[in-house]
Amino acid sequence: MALPEAVRDGPSMNPRLPDTAVRYCGRSFSAEEIERIRDLIDSQPPLNRAALSRRVCKELAWITPDGRSKEMSCRVAMLRMERDGLIRLPPPERGNGNGRRRPALGSASEPRPPISVPAGRLGPLRLRAVESPQDSALWNELTERYHYLGYSPLPGAQMRYLVFGGGVAPISWTCLN
Repeated sequence: MALPEAVRDGPSMNPRLPDTAVRYCGRSFSAEEIERIRDLIDSQPPLNRAALSRRVCKELAWITPDGRSKEMSCRVAMLRMERDGLIRLPPPERGNGNGRRRPALGSASEPRPPISVPAGRLGPLRLRAVESPQDSALWNELTERYHYLGYSPLPGAQMRYLVFGGGVAPISWTCLN
């Protein structure tokens, strides 16, 4: 949603309120409601983001038809309000989880000279299921460094393996049922 330039360019600590209602996550927010959200953010003691979304839902009666709070929609709406310069949220306590976490690249996955022997002279290949946190970190690191798409968490049920034999390589299967 593009806001008028005057709203986006307001003072950094006290951004201007919009002249008309703004819509986020299927709900219109008036300037008065945005001011109420700002007051909740500034309340003492300061609320974390989860508690803030519960309070905003309660104060603004933002509920589903069956009477439950629309907390997740509220969090998304407040993140978008912050992005648009209407409010300033407290920093996330444990990160927001939306950022992509890249595995650290260490010496275990550093490039080595290519293996140039016929397959029959490579020796036996060993498959080891990824079961320990150390194996999981190695699998993630190898995938980040060598897979053309890099690392991203696999969806669904999965089986991950490390293949050894002249080197180490990650392989995986994912079941998307």
